[in-house]
Amino acid sequence: MRYILSTIILLVIGTVLVMMVSEMPEFGAADNPSNNMVSERFTENVIEDTNVQNIIAAIITDYRAFDTIGETTVLFTGIASVLTVLGAHVKAGEKKDVIKKDEKH
Repeated sequence: MRYILSTIILLVIGTVLVMMVSEMPEFGAADNPSNNMVSERFTENVIEDTNVQNIIAAIITDYRAFDTIGETTVLFTGIASVLTVLGAHVKAGEKKDVIKKDEKH
């Protein structure tokens, strides 16, 4: 029963995803929503606004600075969490080894 229910749920999710992809605009089309006035403004006024020649660096560090700081904070918090958990796991393993050695002696 569980296998049938999981299969039905996955088929429904797959169908919804295929329907969503079929409704997406064509990649690179002029009427694509990603080609709006914001991107035009960035590309046309980047040197005047930021005094930076590299448009990608200007967008990431100037126009989207707060967003980039947030993403970086989330990334470093995740890395610190993983390292903390792995460090605690290694220390717990070392303590078990010490206890086993003490029991043998």
